[in-house]
Amino acid sequence: MDIFIQQVINGLTLGAVYAVVALGYTMVYGIIQLINFAHGEVVMIGAMIAFSVIVALAPGGLPPLVVVLIATGCAIPVCMFLGYAMERVAYRPLRGAPRLAPLITAIGVSIILQHFAMMIWGRSPLPFPQVITTVGYDVGGATITNVQIVILVVSTAMMTALALMVYRTKFGAAMRATAQNPQIAGLMGIDTDRVIAATFVIGAGMAAVAGVMVANYYGIAHYTMGAPLGLKAFCAAVLGGIGNLPGAMLGGILLGVVEALGAGYIGDLTGNWFGSNYQDVFAFIVLILVLVFRPQGLLGERVGERA
Repeated sequence: MDIFIQQVINGLTLGAVYAVVALGYTMVYGIIQLINFAHGEVVMIGAMIAFSVIVALAPGGLPPLVVVLIATGCAIPVCMFLGYAMERVAYRPLRGAPRLAPLITAIGVSIILQHFAMMIWGRSPLPFPQVITTVGYDVGGATITNVQIVILVVSTAMMTALALMVYRTKFGAAMRATAQNPQIAGLMGIDTDRVIAATFVIGAGMAAVAGVMVANYYGIAHYTMGAPLGLKAFCAAVLGGIGNLPGAMLGGILLGVVEALGAGYIGDLTGNWFGSNYQDVFAFIVLILVLVFRPQGLLGERVGERA
């Protein structure tokens, strides 16, 4: 039982990060029907910016928490600007083009950001500075660390704040109206360009925080770290129902738990040759099953093509 609890704790921690990143995918898709495959690289840029800031500030004698907060505070505006630049330069000119064009552009932006990060931070994995001492707490025979608690609390707070903004504010109503029909929303006085740009900016800001959490959790940062994380978050968005905010949250949590349980239990049953070594496989098995049996996702609905 203690192994089960431990795997659930690990899965919830991973799932919370997946959910935060998946929200960026699902918001953009819900408004402009675009799969922004460069979103994972925004997560990576956030981690790399935080790495540079922490390395610069750590010898200064500041409290560890202050150092992490400053690093996160520097990563967020950089990623927000990056999200705005991607929308303004790469995606807005192609908004009326066939869907394949912006999709290919998103893949191109992803490759550009990867190589840009490689030129700045190098090819080698970077040990992320562990400025905060890890402390473990016993929970039913399992262990949850202070880092895991912070990840769960911060992720929950961001998801709650986003849900309140989307469903309880005027700007959120503008976002939902734009997602429903951009042309009619424009006729009603909504600046759809501003709403779409803000959606990219909000998603990028959340991705920056996710990047800091992932790098601090695993203790490593690398210029390719955003690609697998982004693909898993995309799987989570599809699992919950792409374009559905509660679905992205649910999909992320479920995917993280499935990965942790699969890596733990299947690894034990097979002598660990098909466990943690093949942890990434479980996300794509789930994606295939969802696309085969419920392509609209767990909370998604079948809709017709827009006129």
